[in-house]
Amino acid sequence: MSAAHDIIKRPIITEKSTADAAIGKYTFEVATHATKTQVRQAVEQLFSVKVVKVNTTNYDGKIKRQGVHIGPRNDWKKAVVTIDTEPKAGSYLQKGGKTATAPRKFKNTIEEFGFGQ
Repeated sequence: MSAAHDIIKRPIITEKSTADAAIGKYTFEVATHATKTQVRQAVEQLFSVKVVKVNTTNYDGKIKRQGVHIGPRNDWKKAVVTIDTEPKAGSYLQKGGKTATAPRKFKNTIEEFGFGQ
């Protein structure tokens, strides 16, 4: 298993991804070998958020030309990560049948994403 910094390469900041961030969807370029489970674990570890869903898309590199030289760009993978924007406080039963609540331990936004909200 790779480290979280090796899986999440960089955020993808576009008009659409900025608008989606307001509803809890964040877009990242990830390693091409990364699975959805690895992306989920990496985002949860790096940003201390609860991930609800991960959607991934593979992209083939374009063929580009510089003068007489022709070559492909690298293939890459995009992941759209949906986080839980309203994490509930956990409740559990204690000895004697009493109910106790644990405060939420996850954030509801990713401030380090690259833009202000």
